[in-house]
Amino acid sequence: MLSNGEGICNNSVTWGAGRPAMKVGLINWAGSYLTSECYGDGVTVLGSSLGRKQTWKLQVTMKQGKQTVVELLGHQGRYLLVDPDGSVRCGQPASVQQSQFLLELHRSGKWTLRLLDSQKYLESDGEDVFCVSRSPSSYHKWLPQLAMHVHIVLYNPTHQCYARADADLDRVWVDTPVPYLEECGFVLRFRNGMCHLETSGHKFVSRAEKLAKKPSAQTAFNLNLKPRCLAFLSDQDGGVLYPQGKRRRLCLGDSPREEEEWFVIKRCPQWVSLKTKAKRYVSIICDTEVYAGSDKVTPKSVFHYEFDPDTNAVQLKTVNNCYLAQRKFKSIMANGRRMEPETNFRALWHCGKIFLQAFNGRFLGTMPIGLVVASAVHPGPGEAFGVRLANCSFLVLRGRYGYVGSSAHHDVLQCNLVDPDCIELLPCKPGIYHFQAHGRSFWSLSSDGTFRTWGTFALNFCLEIQGRNILAVLAPNGYYMRGDRSGTLLADSEEVTSECLWEF
Repeated sequence: MLSNGEGICNNSVTWGAGRPAMKVGLINWAGSYLTSECYGDGVTVLGSSLGRKQTWKLQVTMKQGKQTVVELLGHQGRYLLVDPDGSVRCGQPASVQQSQFLLELHRSGKWTLRLLDSQKYLESDGEDVFCVSRSPSSYHKWLPQLAMHVHIVLYNPTHQCYARADADLDRVWVDTPVPYLEECGFVLRFRNGMCHLETSGHKFVSRAEKLAKKPSAQTAFNLNLKPRCLAFLSDQDGGVLYPQGKRRRLCLGDSPREEEEWFVIKRCPQWVSLKTKAKRYVSIICDTEVYAGSDKVTPKSVFHYEFDPDTNAVQLKTVNNCYLAQRKFKSIMANGRRMEPETNFRALWHCGKIFLQAFNGRFLGTMPIGLVVASAVHPGPGEAFGVRLANCSFLVLRGRYGYVGSSAHHDVLQCNLVDPDCIELLPCKPGIYHFQAHGRSFWSLSSDGTFRTWGTFALNFCLEIQGRNILAVLAPNGYYMRGDRSGTLLADSEEVTSECLWEF
């Protein structure tokens, strides 16, 4: 079954792009979430977890010195508004005085939101939300939780590098200009109002000198957020995580240089390698020439897989920030720029393998000497490339209803969870993976299309990239994996629908 890679867009950002839009949940003093109800224009704090109704887009409208004026946009495209009597609802503002709040940051990581016009604070009594008091208290403080997918990278603007976990030394360094390494990925776990930063090797950043094997009080940090996904991590004693020393080791301290502790939180980018039928990886040689000659993955054989949701075009960017482009005589060169039409390819997927159609309408393949060219009118086995995720040894999948994982209340895998499982990827043939649970057992598939995590035999799953950090999963029974509204994960879809698309 061929799939053309049509997908949905999210807030993923590559290393050379601007900062993403910021979506958050806001938790009150009682541990409940600010909620935009689906009925009427009601706003409550009845949400017990971060879902669609509890997600707010933070729009910066102006700066006032070091303070920021923001508006909060709910899931139905309506703004958080304050009426003259102090009542709070969602709707379209009659004037900016109704919707603009002064965002104030506190050392605990919490926020207060003060209506710019009346100088009154947004607060809740445990059920209702209102804005009547000018004297701030604990009832006016809101803890922000990022609504972004939890698999992230951390970019430090001061040093212009990404954080990288070192499994050998159990350290984290801020030393990587381009985040193509698996070690640059982290999972941001949010538990009981605190954040735990999990490495790609499933260890945790700790207050101690080295990484910890399990989450604990030593790995719990306050996440101090401000608009544009800028954040730093601090402990209960006021210590801050920031790069220190010549090697820029990420550790606790109390005297960072100005802004040095701030990181931009971005989605973990999707880097891939391409393997030919002859079991050779597509690589860059002599700076710009594209050959399939290497028998192992190197930095010159990984590409950032970019997707334009408006045109469904795919672009492949090298670690040197150049794009693959179709040039004269059907050749493929690594000297393209992002806006050139010759850098756009059409992707066709088939059982985990990809066919790439170039600007000239021909499909990419290799000559006997390994040179990559766009010459085939019709794709065949010689034009199929096995795709492997170069910087992911595990998946964290989020669909329409939540994350995929195990639940103590069900014996089959669910797709509506708040706290996700990490699905370990064991590469098999090109484009095919075995899924393994955290306890080292394999995913199993029942005859009714449900999944469990206590299988003893490895099954084959095919991954097909469908957009920016979006993929579809072809299960061993030949059907696509989808999230059912009931919360059950199923493999029963003959084609890729919206329920079959997974953020990863």
